[in-house]
Amino acid sequence: MPGYDTSDAPVQEASPVKILIAGGFGVGKTTLVEAVSEIEPLRTEERLTSAGVGVDDLDGIESKTLTTVAMDFGRITLADAGVVLYLFGTPGQERFWFMWDDLLNGALGALVLVDTRRLDRGFPAIDFFESRGLPFVVGANCFHGEQPYTAEEIAAALHLRDPATPVLLLDARSRTDARDALLALLDVVIAGARTAPSTRARPPALRKHEPALGASGSQL
Repeated sequence: MPGYDTSDAPVQEASPVKILIAGGFGVGKTTLVEAVSEIEPLRTEERLTSAGVGVDDLDGIESKTLTTVAMDFGRITLADAGVVLYLFGTPGQERFWFMWDDLLNGALGALVLVDTRRLDRGFPAIDFFESRGLPFVVGANCFHGEQPYTAEEIAAALHLRDPATPVLLLDARSRTDARDALLALLDVVIAGARTAPSTRARPPALRKHEPALGASGSQL
C-alpha cells in the first residue's frame, strides 16, 4: 500500500474524491466519519422514538438512541496522493435507502461496514455496490475491540462476487483504522481505473445472500 501522507498540511491543487461510507443500521458509519474527519463532521442524527417501534430493528443494538436520517459528511486530505476524500455516510435504516442512489452520484468508491453479530444487515449494501459496479472494500467493525472471526471467514460468509475484494478488521472509533481502510479503498479505486472500461463485465442482477458457517460451525 502506498505511504500516503494524511497530515492536515495544505495541499496544492488536490483533486476531490467522493467516497461513500455505507452499511446497515447501527454498524458504526457515523462513528467512523467522526473519527477520521479533519473537519467538524456534519451529522443528521435524530433521536429514536416510539414511532420507530416495529420499523427499526434494534436487535443486538438495544442501547442505540440516535440514528442518521439523511447523511454524515466529513473530509480527510491525503497530501502525498494529491487528493481530498469527501466522505458521505449513508443512512442505514431501510426506510431511507431511497437516498442511496442520489448519494452514489459522483462517488468513486465505498467503504462498507459490517457487524458480524448481525452480518445479514450488510448484504443489501454489498449487493447495492456490486450491482452498480462501484469499487468497495469491506470493514468488519470490531465492537468493544473484539472480533471472533478472521477476515477470511467474514469474506466467505459474505459471498463476495469478487474474491479479491479486501475485507479489513477495524475499530470505527480509531482514526488510524479508518484512515487505513480508506487508503485500501483508494488502492482499489486506482487499480480499477487502470482497467479499460471495455473489459469490465456488466454487473449481474442482485442476488440473495445466505450466511456461511463460522469456524465453530455457528452462523456468522
